[in-house]
Amino acid sequence: QVQLVESGGGLVQAGGSLRLSCTASERFLNFVGWFRRAPGKEREFVALISRSGGSTSYGDSVKGRFTISRDDTKNTVYLQMTSLKPEDTAVYYCAAAVRFTAWAPSYEYWGRGTQVTVSS
Repeated sequence: QVQLVESGGGLVQAGGSLRLSCTASERFLNFVGWFRRAPGKEREFVALISRSGGSTSYGDSVKGRFTISRDDTKNTVYLQMTSLKPEDTAVYYCAAAVRFTAWAPSYEYWGRGTQVTVSS
């Protein structure tokens, strides 16, 4: 069973940047997505990337600011976050699925999350 571990979260000022990493316990060629959950809010789709890395998709709230990429030689998917806003504060989770979808229930494997806090 694939295990996913997120890292790279932390505290950053508004306008700053962070890069999150999602590392798998073994080589996996799944579609990988990032989701987030802010306190008192529902889980939100952030970004996803295809198996080849050739196709990506983003949630409306992060388009133009976040970039998802993958390095299969390192079993790692990245989420580069720029121009961060206080409303980006959330726990960020990566997950793996067998199809290209932003629908969270389709994702079979999930990490435990990493906290991102953006101060104003």
